[in-house]
Amino acid sequence: MTRGLFITLEGPEGAGKTTILSRLAKRFQKEGIKVLHTREPGGIEIAEQIRKVILDKNNTAMDSRTEALLYAAARRQHLVEKVQPALEEGYVVLCDRFVDSSLAYQGYARKLGIDEVYSINQFAIDDMMPNLTLYFDIDPKVGLERISRSDEREVNRLDLEELQFHEAVREGYQILLTRFPERMRKINAEQSLDDVFEKAYKEVDRLLQSQKS
Repeated sequence: MTRGLFITLEGPEGAGKTTILSRLAKRFQKEGIKVLHTREPGGIEIAEQIRKVILDKNNTAMDSRTEALLYAAARRQHLVEKVQPALEEGYVVLCDRFVDSSLAYQGYARKLGIDEVYSINQFAIDDMMPNLTLYFDIDPKVGLERISRSDEREVNRLDLEELQFHEAVREGYQILLTRFPERMRKINAEQSLDDVFEKAYKEVDRLLQSQKS
């Protein structure tokens, strides 16, 4: 059996990656491709419990290192319980966030250090990195305005951070684009949803086609 592909979607708050992920999954499923779509932190019961702790608006006293370690713990459980088995069964796994989120949010924006947070996560993921990462780039002001207008998305603890924090997250992602150019693709998320989706679809489809050749 051919091993599946691990594709992650990244971006600041309000970039629309969750919506795009859902549309990608439906499109590829219609094309007869085995797809699993999931999210971080979460995706399985233990990780969802950790997610509630991390994103609880009442947990404003949470230390930055605690936050980074909780993300890594949730990531490990999700990886071994859900992602790796699906890949072994030949699924295309579409995941809403992965290790790059920790590098941008905790490593850069929280000032813990990208290399330091990467080291923590290396223990968690055991060198398993995505085949492709789509980064949806958006001005933090635009992203936060989208969130404030949405009735469907629940506001979490990270949404309550100052604009400066979200700007730092975006800067962190820019650094990661230069650090991992072989797997990261930047998409302008300020375009129309249809345009963003089509660009994302083409990037994933290009990878799928390359696996067939």
